[in-house]
Amino acid sequence: MFVLGLIVGFGIGMGFWVWQQLQLHRYLTLLMQPLPKKLPMGMLMLPQLRQKILLWKHQRHHLHQELQTHQEILENAPIGYLQVDEENQLLWCNQQAREILYLQRWQPEQIRLLLELVRSYELDRLIEQTRDRQKIQVKEWLFHPTYDNPSISPELKDRQLRAIAFPLYNRHVGVFLENLQPQLDVNQARDRAFSDLAHELRTPLTSIRLVVETLQDRISPPLDRWVNRLMYEVDRLIGLVQSWLDLTQLETNPTIQLNRQPLDFYTLIHSVWETLEPLAQKQDIKFSYDGPNPLWINADQTRMYQVFINLLDNCIKYSAPHAQIQVQARMLPEKQMTADMPPHASSLEVNVIDSGAGFSEADLPHIFERFYRGDTARSRHDSLSLPSPSYPSSTSTTNTTTVGSGLGLAIVRQIVLAHGGSIKAMNHPQTGGAWVKIEFPDVMVKSV
Repeated sequence: MFVLGLIVGFGIGMGFWVWQQLQLHRYLTLLMQPLPKKLPMGMLMLPQLRQKILLWKHQRHHLHQELQTHQEILENAPIGYLQVDEENQLLWCNQQAREILYLQRWQPEQIRLLLELVRSYELDRLIEQTRDRQKIQVKEWLFHPTYDNPSISPELKDRQLRAIAFPLYNRHVGVFLENLQPQLDVNQARDRAFSDLAHELRTPLTSIRLVVETLQDRISPPLDRWVNRLMYEVDRLIGLVQSWLDLTQLETNPTIQLNRQPLDFYTLIHSVWETLEPLAQKQDIKFSYDGPNPLWINADQTRMYQVFINLLDNCIKYSAPHAQIQVQARMLPEKQMTADMPPHASSLEVNVIDSGAGFSEADLPHIFERFYRGDTARSRHDSLSLPSPSYPSSTSTTNTTTVGSGLGLAIVRQIVLAHGGSIKAMNHPQTGGAWVKIEFPDVMVKSV
């Protein structure tokens, strides 16, 4: 029995061992089989995984270098830059922004609300508008800096700033800042110098004109045409000096220069055209007025006459023969009345349209800048045939091409702004000529 049990036990053990060997052989066979060419997601071979990790490290290093380069560019940029997060906390700003906004006390590791560091509600509002609208916003304002140290405050000067804000990721906002004050200071110094020069020129020019007037009475034809030409040039210089002084006065204190009174706009326009009609008749240029008659407004008659004498004179000089000049006037729909608005307040829109060559696209943004002269193709013809309003010329010279002083439209713009209005230059889609649109808001209209 013992031998039989031993044999049976040995047989069972051998059978179990053989079964284990077969299972082990099957597992080893499966393990040694080659991997498929297309591995499931996340099952990368070790060499490929190492290669990916090295590539990611290289890209991270490259992006870090680019970030440092961009920060260095912004840090040394000639304009200011700052960036705030979704809560308007200042994250970073360059040296120019710190100088423009007097942020010398701010440290890069600090994260504080921008409004705590810069008391500029205009800048704060601009950032909020950019974040809400998700569009680039531009704003100019006069910045009044403040400082914690009272002894330094008197040294801080107001400055005119321009900001361009744009939306970033995660509702962050970036802002470029430009200090316009140095340019304004230079322009003011230039204007003062020109004004002083203009005042100094008035006396000698007046003396020269008196001498020319004496010569006109003593020189007979044909030599008198040279004296007449000299008279025209002297008058032109006197007009240029006076125009510059008028423009300077309007820009310095426009409201004092206005003498508002009831004025019939219809009568004003026709009075201007009667002055210019002899010049228009030489080229057979027609004039039309489309608007209410009468149209009573409250404005400075002398200044308004100056506006339309400049505009219609330009229309004539820039129009071809047999052209048409239109003046359209209409009252815009009344706005919602407020307690502080006078009764019968409304807005007047005036369109002055000619049939000339129009403005070039490059000239349109600069039409109303002083001393700006546009495309030479839009030249002035017969410019010497119009008598000077202050000093009537005894002769005229035709077929001469010249350009104006570049002050006429600048004066027009200042007069319109002094009346609280706006002016815009365009090209008319139908006539192809110049189109100047003027709007005077809250005009007092007299009942008739």
